[in-house]
Amino acid sequence: MKKKINVIASVDAFHNLSTFENIEDMNKTIRTYRDIIKSSVSRSDVQARLIALLELLKRHSCKQIGVSYMSKNTIAEKLEFSYKTVQRLMKKLEDLGMIRQVPMKRKKDMLQTANAIQIIPAKNDVSDKTPPKKSKKCPTIKTTSISLKQIIINKRKSVSFSQSNFVAYWVPEQFSKLVNYYYQKAEIIQEFWKVVKQNNAIVNHVDGSRAFTDKQLIAIGERAFKEFVMKIKAGKRIKNIYGYFNGIVNNLMDKLFFDHDFMN
Repeated sequence: MKKKINVIASVDAFHNLSTFENIEDMNKTIRTYRDIIKSSVSRSDVQARLIALLELLKRHSCKQIGVSYMSKNTIAEKLEFSYKTVQRLMKKLEDLGMIRQVPMKRKKDMLQTANAIQIIPAKNDVSDKTPPKKSKKCPTIKTTSISLKQIIINKRKSVSFSQSNFVAYWVPEQFSKLVNYYYQKAEIIQEFWKVVKQNNAIVNHVDGSRAFTDKQLIAIGERAFKEFVMKIKAGKRIKNIYGYFNGIVNNLMDKLFFDHDFMN
């Protein structure tokens, strides 16, 4: 007998399904699962596909950390796999205990819609039995856009960069200077760059090479942040600045990956 679907698709529902406190915990789990797949799955082509699917789910699990709600058709399109292949890969990840598919209903007509996909924390990671607490490094922290908009309007043209001298060494200076014009706290600048880096998907799981080079990643980060600022200047109210920025970066990367001039 099939289980009754009683979860209504909504922001609150997806938030309650969230399985991690922050992106670092989710990334740690994905690294663990990559190693498990490499050691437990014998066929290299299946390994690569499973890892590619995990990476895609991770990239789309930032608004509610650890939960994505892409349809299988969308996943198939992004990975350039067939629908049936995606079904088989999802089933394999479920059998390995790495993900869980939660049936969802649309509120307006109570018909089934795309499943929510939970990334299950690896053992010894954050428990998924209780709703996650918000942390300083979690992209789901709600931040209003009013303060940034006020900064853009009132900030003087001569900005000292000394306040961001303690930004981590792994954040490119060019990107750091741009973000520093609007945000002076090092941890905020670092979070924006983490969003850019985590969207740079692995395209070759044998040698670990990623879609974009370091130089291309900086260019993407700058373009995405400028678009982010323009949206706020235009009056866009943003509750989750990192989640919204993640969407801009992800869309930009999807577009530029097929831009021959940019990639070369």
